[in-house]
Amino acid sequence: MSRIRGPTLFLALVGVIIAIIVPTVFLPTVLFPPEQPKLDDRGAIPAFTLSDHTGAVLTRANLEGHVTIVNFIFTRCDTICPVTTMKMRTVQDKTNDLPDAIKLLSVSVDPEHDTVAALDAYARKYGADASRWRFVRGDITAVRELVERGMAIGFDDLGGVTETGAPNITHSGHFVLLDQRAHIRGYYDSDDWPRIEKLMKHARYLVRKPPAK
Repeated sequence: MSRIRGPTLFLALVGVIIAIIVPTVFLPTVLFPPEQPKLDDRGAIPAFTLSDHTGAVLTRANLEGHVTIVNFIFTRCDTICPVTTMKMRTVQDKTNDLPDAIKLLSVSVDPEHDTVAALDAYARKYGADASRWRFVRGDITAVRELVERGMAIGFDDLGGVTETGAPNITHSGHFVLLDQRAHIRGYYDSDDWPRIEKLMKHARYLVRKPPAK
């Protein structure tokens, strides 16, 4: 019996490897491609001018060219805000491989109290990366215009304080996903962690497949 020579043996091994890899790796991808999320397009948020926790001005133009994940907080909140802010911190950490493509924005719904200094202290407390995650405030009328009319997120100051002494301000715990044109592409309930995981997947999808300008 003749021996199999080196080149012939090598080609045979390559053939075996291909025969194993193609059915197990490439074929399923072709037959069952990854699901393409169908994201609503609710239009662009209105133009606005606010200031962030570093004192820098923020406008809608600053939100264009990258994906933005938005939530709503106030620094004296001792119920939902610490929880949602920690979840936003997790989003920051889990998307830190795309620092220029995915940014974060926390809008204060108590801007009369939440000064630049108060927001800066809050940002530091939660380990916010100032190059990616901005905490913003402004005139209450401008904030309401952006949050309520622009993003359809309600909030209300009921007056007085809660049992813990915090201001009696109610607001949504939803996160909002904006695309590279500052268009609203989805709302995500922060109480439901799988929804936040889906939010991050959708943000990454928009990075890979940005909308047409």
